Amino acid sequence: MNRIEHIGIAVKSLASASEVYEKLLGVGSYKTESVESENVLTAFFKTGENKVELLEATSEDSAIFKFIEKKGEGIHHIAFDVDDIVLEMERLKEEGFILLNETPKLGADNKLVCFVHPKSSHGVLIELCQQIS
Repeated sequence: MNRIEHIGIAVKSLASASEVYEKLLGVGSYKTESVESENVLTAFFKTGENKVELLEATSEDSAIFKFIEKKGEGIHHIAFDVDDIVLEMERLKEEGFILLNETPKLGADNKLVCFVHPKSSHGVLIELCQQIS
């Protein structure tokens, strides 16, 4: 794993949360995107080398909707940048981690992604991200 790629924050309203984060970070969102496979709308903010992803559910089937219902708004996941997501997934499986998907899938911000179950990482949902060339 190379570095923290972003921190994902589950929010009820992307519009409302975006206003808050624009004020907090002093910059506007550089990208908003709908991720149909996850039933979410996202907004990305960058400050220095760091990124924050706000996530709003678009349906009750969304993991974000279920997360907010159970825990309320807040940090949902920490994403790590990787060079080769398939190799990293194989390495983590060999180390005993539980992956939430068997193959990488298309995620937001032009990335292939895979999630590591929070039961494997002391309650923290981990996302692996590989930039698509």
